[in-house]
Amino acid sequence: MGVMVDVFRDKIVKVLKRRDYKPLKLAQLAKALGVGQEDYQQFKETFDELRGKGQVVIGSGNAIMLPGISSKLIGTFRANPKGFGFVVPLEPNDHGDLFIPPSDTAGAMTGDIVEARVVKKGARGGEKRCSGKITEILERAHNRFVGTLLKKESQWYVQPDGSAFTEPVTVDDVTAKNAREKDKVVVEILTYPTERHVAHGVILEVLGRAGQYDAEIASVIVQFRIPTEFDSGCIEQSRSAAEGFSPDSATKREDITATVIVTIDPPDAKDFDDAISIERDGDGNWILGVHIADVSSFVTVDSALDTEAKNRGNSVYLPQRTIPMLPEVLSNGICSLQPKQKRFCKSAYITYNDSGEVVSRRFANSIMCSTARLAYSDAGRILKGHKKDFAAEVIALVKEMEVLSRIIEKRRRRNGMLHLALPETELIYDEAGQVVDAEPADTSYPHTIIEMFMVEANEAVAGLIDRLNIPLMRRIHPEPNELAMKELSKVLKTLGLSLTRNAGRSDLQDLLEAVQGRDCELAVNLLVLRSFEKAEYSPMDMGHYALASRQYCHFTSPIRRYADLLVHRVLESHLRGKAREDVAKGALAEIGKHITFTEQRAEDAERELKMVLILQMLSKHLGDELDCVVTGLAGFGVFVQCQKFGIEGLIRLEELGPDEWKFNQKGHCITGLNSGYCVQLGQKIRARIVSVNVPARQLNLVPAEALINKSAGRKVKTRKKYPRKRRGGRRR
Repeated sequence: MGVMVDVFRDKIVKVLKRRDYKPLKLAQLAKALGVGQEDYQQFKETFDELRGKGQVVIGSGNAIMLPGISSKLIGTFRANPKGFGFVVPLEPNDHGDLFIPPSDTAGAMTGDIVEARVVKKGARGGEKRCSGKITEILERAHNRFVGTLLKKESQWYVQPDGSAFTEPVTVDDVTAKNAREKDKVVVEILTYPTERHVAHGVILEVLGRAGQYDAEIASVIVQFRIPTEFDSGCIEQSRSAAEGFSPDSATKREDITATVIVTIDPPDAKDFDDAISIERDGDGNWILGVHIADVSSFVTVDSALDTEAKNRGNSVYLPQRTIPMLPEVLSNGICSLQPKQKRFCKSAYITYNDSGEVVSRRFANSIMCSTARLAYSDAGRILKGHKKDFAAEVIALVKEMEVLSRIIEKRRRRNGMLHLALPETELIYDEAGQVVDAEPADTSYPHTIIEMFMVEANEAVAGLIDRLNIPLMRRIHPEPNELAMKELSKVLKTLGLSLTRNAGRSDLQDLLEAVQGRDCELAVNLLVLRSFEKAEYSPMDMGHYALASRQYCHFTSPIRRYADLLVHRVLESHLRGKAREDVAKGALAEIGKHITFTEQRAEDAERELKMVLILQMLSKHLGDELDCVVTGLAGFGVFVQCQKFGIEGLIRLEELGPDEWKFNQKGHCITGLNSGYCVQLGQKIRARIVSVNVPARQLNLVPAEALINKSAGRKVKTRKKYPRKRRGGRRR
């Protein structure tokens, strides 16, 4: 019940904080948030609790809104590289984030908890305008940063990386750590910046030369506080497990070592945690076998390894380096489903008819022996008819996998599964680890095969445990609320696309299909993604919207995700005939929040390092031109995404051409007031690199060709109208 209260509380506050929120009555708000009749009483009690604490108020016409801004507020400071910042209030109000001018930040840094005095500035366009002055820093977020050591005249200073803290930090006695100019270092702040003095600190560690791969990856690890080393207890437990592993002595497992089973993974993978088999039963039905490394046999509850795995939450995959959740003797050793090696696994057998509908499901503890380890490119070659280097039984299995996968994919899409076309980039490195180029990531059909089978296995296990009525760590993805769909519909309208405000999955499928291959495809896919809430780990029974799955969890990657290990333990209790509550629902909720955080941290760290490596390369190519797509608009410029390298750059308004440019927030475009030329989302622009600021993570661009010429009249660039595609002459 407490978990449901948390969900409703978060949903209510999140919606009321939206800039486009127009006050609704309680019943209307419940409908907009998709609250069913069976949950309405709980929703109302949650609202009453928020109202009792003064976190929401009832205004005129019984409409729900956030309380007004007071003369003082406490919140989290978010700095901008230009010197100003914003205070994000801990208790939301109807004004939102409070602007802090550069002269009034009091030396606050991103993440600091501060108290601010509110200065009211009147109103414009019907909206209250307020700014603030930070009066006290209540709690510092961090005192350690990573940056580059530089020297100006006789003064040494560290220029921090990223945007969390942009002020230089002066340091003394750099020789104590044998630091040199342009070294990447870790600095601890001793005195924080004031209006008169810059920050002062001491160098704790030298990571290497700025720009070198080892130094840059070390800096990202420190910046995101990612644990790397395992303590002696974890190492000892892992070694003991490896030494005691005796697959031939296992007696209570199904022996499937003679079954043809393959793994399909990226070419550089070492932790193989899923394998596939396919057979036919006497009725001609397909029997899909999804065999997953049985990590729970080696990582026992509350052991040193379990505690460490829970803390890490997941493995972290950085460019050219993996930081595993479990020691390599397990992750790359006895847990990994290596070819020709006997391994313990948990097997999910799912039987399908010719239409891809599930006929039955069965689960077992097994001992398997992988027939072959394939890279995605190997499986792709087999599907294209290549037979050399592959055994006949492996070729036959891969072809059967493709047939079954296409049947399952067709059924899932028919049921509403959504697929966003968000292209990924594969970086190309030289021997020193520097990025020298990039290419589109492999998206051949074997990737979809594995995705379909893993989704089916995850869904099957979640369905089983749901029927057992045991608390489960689920992977949930909430349905987008009515207000988010309304805003998406508005933006799409400016692109000549239509979407109803109460759009369902089939409407979104039609939209995504309609923009395939068009200039606006990337922008539209990003808009749809941003209208969704992020998937997360939680015991809440909410389903997974994008996958159109009623019950869903993560089961297929226990080597690299702690959530999967928790699910394995519940399945194990069922297989032993002692189905029980392994972890209380309240404890699961807390673990879910933590591993959702560690998952996001891993994604952010990977994105950060990729950006650094790409920017370093582009800094040597000033003047080069890039093919870009407009992905964001603001009052100061146009954000464009480089299609080849997958990173975002900025074209400032003054660089767009000889005109007076104005951001039209309602029309979601930037317009030249004299020429009438319109820059809008999804527009393709060829841009030239003018500067790169690696520490600040900034790529600055200008149009390679003039968007308008000096003699341009008042012609407005027309927008194409894209009719929605229909299937079979009607909407689904």
